[in-house]
Amino acid sequence: MAFGGFEQGRAPAQPMAEINVTPLVDVMLVLLVIFIITAPLLARALKVDLPQADAPPAAVQAHTIQLTIDAGGALRWNNEPLAASDLAARLASAAQQSPQPELLLGADRAARYEHVAAVLAAAQKAGLTRLGFVTEPPPPSQGATP
Repeated sequence: MAFGGFEQGRAPAQPMAEINVTPLVDVMLVLLVIFIITAPLLARALKVDLPQADAPPAAVQAHTIQLTIDAGGALRWNNEPLAASDLAARLASAAQQSPQPELLLGADRAARYEHVAAVLAAAQKAGLTRLGFVTEPPPPSQGATP
């Protein structure tokens, strides 16, 4: 196997000692293209069709406050009627407890959003950070098997 040189017309006196970078550049360009194609795929979340399971409702803990708003805007604090003027004081005293209780807010479907927004604003102003929304599970479909 002969190593060539850049001299024309005469035989090379010594073997060529320069590194041929063309294969290196080819490999690097192929790797660059592969990384450009695969990089966006690594940043996205994988879509998975998760199975559905019927779980029992979470048990109400001792440090949980259930606040409900009926269709007329009346408030109930742990199933006891509460005047709207007393809401701020109750929320402030709940925010001072350690550990802070979780406020579970349930609103009637026909309740006006302004009542829900007022309760949310009062809870935020009082300093409550743990807030949950209570919903009812949909009725089981006919003919479905678990």
